Formats: sequence, C-alpha cells, structure tokens
Amino acid sequence: MSRYLITGASRGIGQAIAVRLAEPGRTLLLVGRDSRALQETSEIVQSRGAQPVVIAADLGSPSGVAAVIKAVSTEPLRALILNAGVCHVGPVEVITPAQWEETLAVNITAPFLLTQKLLPLLKEGSAIVNILSVAARSGIPQWSSYCMSKFALEGFTQSIREELRPRGIRVINVYPAATATQLWNGVPGDWPREKMLDPQEVAEAVAYALSRPDSAVVETISVGNIAGRL
Repeated sequence: MSRYLITGASRGIGQAIAVRLAEPGRTLLLVGRDSRALQETSEIVQSRGAQPVVIAADLGSPSGVAAVIKAVSTEPLRALILNAGVCHVGPVEVITPAQWEETLAVNITAPFLLTQKLLPLLKEGSAIVNILSVAARSGIPQWSSYCMSKFALEGFTQSIREELRPRGIRVINVYPAATATQLWNGVPGDWPREKMLDPQEVAEAVAYALSRPDSAVVETISVGNIAGRL
C-alpha cells in the first residue's frame, strides 16, 4: 500500500489534494493543527477507498514536527507533500517578531526538517512536492514575511532537487496564484474571490505530476485563474 504524507490537510489546498489522491490501495497521512477539520478530511478520504491516518500537530513548534516524524514510523513514503503554511499580511512596520518567527517556523523550518528526517523513507521514483506560491517569484506589497518564506523555500527546493536527482527522487514545485481558501478570511482588504483559483485545480496539478512515470519529473507547475492577477 503506497503512503502519502500531506501537511496542512485539514482544509483548503491540502484537503483538496488529499481528496484527489484518495483511492483504494493508498494510505494518506493527514497532518494539521485542527483535529476536528482533519477528521472531516479523514472521513472524505475513507469514503473514497483510501486509508487515512490523522496526525494532529503544530508544525510551528519543534515538538509538533517531532510528533509528525514519530507518527510516520519507518515504512516507505511514495510522496511527501509539503503544503502547510501561515501568512501574516501588513506593512513591514507592523509585522511583529512573533509573526516573523512563526512564518519562518511553519513555512521554512518545518519543510526542511520533514524533508531531512523523512528522506530515508523516500525510495527511487518517490517525490517531494512543495506547494509554493507566485509569491516565491515576485514580491508583493505588504506580504514581506510570506514572500520571504516562499523565496527561501524556492532556493532550498532547487538545491535539493539537484542533490536528490541521482537517487531518483523527484522534487516537484507547484506555484498556485491566489486560491480561494479560508486563508483570505483573515487577510485585510477586499479580495475578489471570483478571480481566484479553485483549490481543486491545484490538487489536479499535484495528481498529474505524481502520475508521471518514475523516470519523468514535472519539476515546476504554475497554476492560475484565466482572469489574471488580482
């Protein structure tokens, strides 16, 4: 039975990816902070024939990351899908040190540690999928901490892609444009949801990349709404 680890699986893009990948013969390890929302994802995944494993943990803390690593155990992983992230929006003068540190912890340190510690479970033909953002390629006013984290993750993933290539481990980066998720409920401003991407489209991109033969890698996928940038 193939195993897939998905972080941030309780809602939004992570939940959409979990639902899209759910099928008989697969075990989906669902990581998130919200136990109740994770259970909802788990029930949907199970109804589609997959075997869910709920791992409630806060990736913003070392103990939370350690709990995930322990729960994964030592069985091989087919894919490590790093989707969890936090976003603090505001002028650079008002971003607090605590917000900056949380962004670093969840968006950069957690992917690094999960990749490093779970790498022995990834065999030839397996994949690391990073859900980045268009914010990894272009600075956005008042999104400095978020852009910082995505730019950093971009550099990290480009490096490990070359490092892991000889081992046959595929590193796939997905760059969604603004996506209609609950994240926007806490972002100041009037954001037109009708011009945003549907989470299911990001999930389709991930599923496509993972469906390629082990010898093929779709290294980067940019997904956006035909309406263009917000």
